[in-house]
Amino acid sequence: MLIKKPADIRPSEITSKDNYLNRREFMRAGGIATGLALASPALSALVPDQRRARLVGVEKSLFSTNETPNSYEDITSYNNYWEFGSGKTDPAMYSGDFDPLPWKVTVEGHCEKTGTFDFDEFIKPFDLEERIYRLRCVERWSMVIPWVGISLADVVKHYAPTSNAKYVAFEALHDPTRMLGQRQRLLQWPYREGLTMAEAVNPLSILAVGVYGESMPATNGAPIRLVVPWKYGFKSIKGIVRIRFVERMPEASWNMAQPNEYGFYSNVNPEVDHPRWSQATERRIGANAFTPAIPTQMFNGYAEQVAHLYDGMNLRKDF
Repeated sequence: MLIKKPADIRPSEITSKDNYLNRREFMRAGGIATGLALASPALSALVPDQRRARLVGVEKSLFSTNETPNSYEDITSYNNYWEFGSGKTDPAMYSGDFDPLPWKVTVEGHCEKTGTFDFDEFIKPFDLEERIYRLRCVERWSMVIPWVGISLADVVKHYAPTSNAKYVAFEALHDPTRMLGQRQRLLQWPYREGLTMAEAVNPLSILAVGVYGESMPATNGAPIRLVVPWKYGFKSIKGIVRIRFVERMPEASWNMAQPNEYGFYSNVNPEVDHPRWSQATERRIGANAFTPAIPTQMFNGYAEQVAHLYDGMNLRKDF
């Protein structure tokens, strides 16, 4: 497979400023039914600093699925978080002493509002919503996860990017003292990811701050991580400390490490095999070895909401 890296974002991927600054408009543009029940703007539920603390003021999202979620144990004991090691159980094993607070998030680049904000200050303008997503890992496994998060589109709107901002770049914490995996040359640290502006303002994209109605565990990316449910799990950067609005396609860690295997877009596409395995089927985490695999859905089942973002693109090359 080849990687195609256009110098500039395609016109079909650009959402106009009027569109992405208007929640109702980009919901319609994404093919989502209107009528989302929003929480009171005055709610601004904050995330408590105790581990496994219940989150208050969480509103149920209309974007949630009706699929049965995986267990809390599944979600927190078998996952990828290379900052704590490359094994699926390493994050649970080595993140137990990781205290994510205090935490700061820096916003910079082509936007009207910039600065470094304490975590509570960063999330205070936004309401929390619960969404159950079916995310796929890169090795043919899937999970249904009840994330609690804030709309990335609302975050974009709040920081008011200029017309020069075509992408949103994310950077994770780099702290080898507390993150043992960063003491090894597994990737080029810090972990980096990026989305097109159109992807960032799609109503499915969230910055997650909790799971199962509780504050985010360290093993899953506390205190804040990206969730993009139509893409592979490695796009969902954890432990975010920096958000930049940029003009050019930003670096993405797995694309940098293995560009022939992991493209910038990283959309779930069962018609394009990974060079070392098929992606046509998947099996739910927690299922036994005799449970039949199920066909993988294009865009992880969210084609109606996101396929228009890639009109005119060759999804075998721009993968």
